[in-house]
Formats: sequence, C-alpha cells, structure tokens
Amino acid sequence: MVEKVITLENVSLVDFLGADNQNIRRIAAAFPGSKIISRGNEIKIQGPTEVISRVNDILSSLIEHYHQYGLVTDRDVNLHLSATSEEAEGRVLAASPDVILFGAKGGIIKAKTPNQQKLVDAVLKHDLTFTLGPAGTGKTYISVALAVRALKNKEVKKIIISRPVVEAGESLGFLPGDMKEKVDPYLRPIYDALEDMIPAEKLKFYQENKIIEIAPLAYMRGRTLNNAFVLLDEAQNTTPSQIKMFLTRMGPSAKVMVNGDRSQIDLPTRQKSGLMQALDILKNIPGIGYVEMTAEDVVRHRLVKEIVQAYDKFDVAEQRRDAERQQRRREGNEQRPYGRDERPERGNNSYRDRRHPDDRAYDLPEAELPVNHEQAL
Repeated sequence: MVEKVITLENVSLVDFLGADNQNIRRIAAAFPGSKIISRGNEIKIQGPTEVISRVNDILSSLIEHYHQYGLVTDRDVNLHLSATSEEAEGRVLAASPDVILFGAKGGIIKAKTPNQQKLVDAVLKHDLTFTLGPAGTGKTYISVALAVRALKNKEVKKIIISRPVVEAGESLGFLPGDMKEKVDPYLRPIYDALEDMIPAEKLKFYQENKIIEIAPLAYMRGRTLNNAFVLLDEAQNTTPSQIKMFLTRMGPSAKVMVNGDRSQIDLPTRQKSGLMQALDILKNIPGIGYVEMTAEDVVRHRLVKEIVQAYDKFDVAEQRRDAERQQRRREGNEQRPYGRDERPERGNNSYRDRRHPDDRAYDLPEAELPVNHEQAL
C-alpha cells in the first residue's frame, strides 16, 4: 500500500471536514479498499496508487470549492464523488477574479503586486508577452501558475517550459552525471513552482505523458509549438539566433511568454543578448504585451528588495562614472598640441624649445657624424 499526506492550509477544519469529520468519513466510505484518516490539519490516505490519485483529486477539488464558498457540505462531497476524473480536472473554480490558481495544498496563488496583476492581464490579452524584471519579482512563479491554469481550464493541451543552459562560472563538462543530471539544476526553479501547484502523482503523470515538458532551449529547434502554453524563462541569456528560433516556433493556437532579467546576463562579454535585441526589433509590432517589473515587486525576503535597489543604484553610478571617464578622454584628445603624425622631428629646435626648461638643461651637444665610412677610418 502507498501512503500520502495532505496538509490543509488556510482552511477552517470544521467548515471543511464537517461536524465530527463527516465529510472525510463519506469519502472513505466511497473507497473501501483504502484508509483515510484526518488528524488535525493533516489527511492521511493509504491504499493503491490509483485510489490515492483519485482521492487526492477529490480533496484538491474540495479545497478549491472551500476557498470559493467558505464551506463544504454533504451535497458538495457527493457531487465531487460522482464526478469523473476528467470532470474534476476540468472544473473551473475561483474564489475571486484575482485568484490565478489553488496550490497542491490548497493555498491561494494570486498576483501580489500591481505589476504582477499587469502581467496576468497582459497574458490574458496577448498571445505573446515579454516580461522583464529583477530576481524575486515572481516572473517565473506567476507564469507557471498561468500555464497550469490554462491547462486545467483546457485552454491548451500541454505546457512547454524552457530555459537556455548557460555556464555561469562553472563548466557543464565538469559537473557530475549525464546530460539530464547536468541540466536539471538549471530547471529546478520551474520544478519547484510546478510541485507547489500540482499534486506529485498528477505531475508525474503529466510529465510521463508529455503533457508538461521542461527542457533546455536547444530542444525546441525544428518544432512547431501549437495548442500549448509555452514559457521561455531566463531569456536574457539567449543569443539573437536562439530567441529568433524560439519565437518562430509559435503555432496558431499557442500562448507564449518570454521572461528575462537584463541585470543578470551570463553570456560571454562580447555576445549580445537575444532578448535585448528582440525587444528593440519587435517594439512596433501590435499585439505583443510588455510588462516591466521593479524592485517594488520583489516578494521574497525584505532584504532582497533592498539588495536589488542597492545594485540598481550602483549600476547607475557606474554608468555615470564610465560616461565621465569617456568625456575626459575625449577632451584630453582634443587638447593635445600635436597629433601623432604632426609632431616635429626630434632634431628640430622648435620641438626642443617647447620642452620644459629642466629637460633642456640636460641636453648634450650632438656629435658630428662622418659623412661616410672612409672618413670613419
């Protein structure tokens, strides 16, 4: 037998479990081959894998129902028990218009800042959306949530999430393991977000059946991405040819998001960022959404916001210093009395007279040189 534990978060146990846990007992009675126990805010399920998956779907759907209506009744439990798996998966529930999704443990996922809400609105309105902003602003997390919602609402048939794999200080060749083991750490933030939003068994099913694909950008070449929600994350590390390749994969029924952070480009020094170039090339094309995040949208630890702001100030000051150095260099070149080709020959007295008096004090008389080698003899 397999065991799974579901933790209820932000849920009133009485309103969700019912008086004397009657809602859980009703679900347990519908699956006699399993064991469902409620203790505190944890629900433990024991039984065959397929039964655990079905019970997990029912409980997840009931959690969404609770967040919408604030109560779970006997009738609600019976409706969810009688629904097929497909109906339960495709059910569209929302507690309020600003809720994007309910997480795997019942937590509410929604926009937390005005710019995050702009991102949600832009994705709903446009088929292609570019989002820029510093670390910690929720670009990846909100994007993945929007992708999962589109899949659950059957707006798309699959989710495709990609990142360019760029070496940042350590060569991939020296990392242990095969190619998948080398690349997976680069994609870890995406896995973390998906695990927050989709139960583990369902996520495994989606990945095994290619309903959710997570792959390096190089794997997109030659494909047509249709009926899919496609996310390119960390796009600032794409080359111009890579991002052009990615954008031209877009099928007629695709929803595409491109996220990046212009302050964290890990490309070689002389390599131009494909994202920065694409923003300039595509700026006049109608129908493309653009959202800019700032340090005010950072939703991590409060210090992260201050760190981002401090680096922004440093970058501005550094750019100002570079501009001043270049200006001084130009002014210095303009004030030089002679160009390289205009300087008089060293033997010319006019040149010698222009030197500092202290330098002229050490001049030695020039020896008279022989006209030819015979005179030297």
